[in-house]
Amino acid sequence: MIRLSKFPFKTLKSIPNWSDNKSTWILLQAGFIRQTMAWVYTYTTLWLRVLRKIEKIVREEMDNYGAFETLMPALSPKELWEKTGRWDSIDVFFHVPAANNKEYGLNSTHEEVVTPLMKEFIQSYKDLPTCVYQIQNKFRNEKRAKSGILRWREFLMKDAYSFHSSDEDFINYYEWMKDVYLRIFDRLGLWEDTVIALADWWTFTDKFSHEFQVKLDIWEDDIYICKSCGLGHNKEVVDEESWFICAECKSKEYDLEKASEIWNIFPLETKFTKAFGVEYLDENNKMQTPKMWCYGIWVSRAMGIVAEKYATENWIKWPENIAPAKYYIAIIWEENLGKAEEIIKKLNLDKDEIILDDRFSRKIGFGQKMADADLLWIPNKIVISKKTLENNSYELNWELIKI
Repeated sequence: MIRLSKFPFKTLKSIPNWSDNKSTWILLQAGFIRQTMAWVYTYTTLWLRVLRKIEKIVREEMDNYGAFETLMPALSPKELWEKTGRWDSIDVFFHVPAANNKEYGLNSTHEEVVTPLMKEFIQSYKDLPTCVYQIQNKFRNEKRAKSGILRWREFLMKDAYSFHSSDEDFINYYEWMKDVYLRIFDRLGLWEDTVIALADWWTFTDKFSHEFQVKLDIWEDDIYICKSCGLGHNKEVVDEESWFICAECKSKEYDLEKASEIWNIFPLETKFTKAFGVEYLDENNKMQTPKMWCYGIWVSRAMGIVAEKYATENWIKWPENIAPAKYYIAIIWEENLGKAEEIIKKLNLDKDEIILDDRFSRKIGFGQKMADADLLWIPNKIVISKKTLENNSYELNWELIKI
């Protein structure tokens, strides 16, 4: 239970609207975040609660699919990146000098860590397919300032890596993982506005990757959506000479949507397994190189996209399953505190889901309590006052409920 009388992160009366998107200044006003430097934010208690609930959804869907969670380091040695030729080729990569003239990488992605890890454990075709994932901080030296909390230099990502013995297994697993992602989007309240779009991805493969783009007014991509089959295309895969031709059905008719990328799935083929010498013994006792897929979800960015999607002019209407709490309990007048806490015990509510407004001063009356309840957007507002206590009741979302 959060007692607001002891809670250090206060709401603001004025709106700090220096950002180019409304969700950022609402989150600042509500005390959810504070900017440490450009594109780096501190999460306060309530924002962290939203983050943990999103993580929980991601973990449940990944675990149900049979993926195995790990936690890899944020730092990695230069030698791993030299094996894949990426030490100097990733423009957002942080190089970190260390003692004894060594250099480390502050990981922007983890292929160079997970591949040598799995080399030890993949020995036979019987070990495949397998998939491991983590939810870990990533670091990218972004050079463009845009979209407030949607673009970060430090952010939380779920990255998963699967290993396969055949093209058929390779493709099937990919299709199944797309379904996992769609279930996650649905639970976050994003499904109706999510578009699967084709995109290029570095030089790993001649296959398209898939981006999951959410239609949003604050956007970074223009997505061409085929009017015939509904497939999205990032502008980078649209032929500028012949203009739009759908990669699936060849239609030339499209709708143009503004969107922000939130997740991606792309094939790594044997780019990393060959570099690190990963091999397994197949059914015919021959050594083979497994293929890889990578599956990313920007967990902290997902919070920002949900916040922006559900932002009104005054507050963010969180989906109930990821709201920072389920109950905002406002007690009117300090002399009612003891009896109010007895009622709360009788209601047998989940204490971890309660924000108790036990602030009592001339500056914080009923109006301020309700304004904060709206700003934080807690779905169930409970009011306990002298009037409700006299009637052995409480108000739940303005309805009088008998105890």
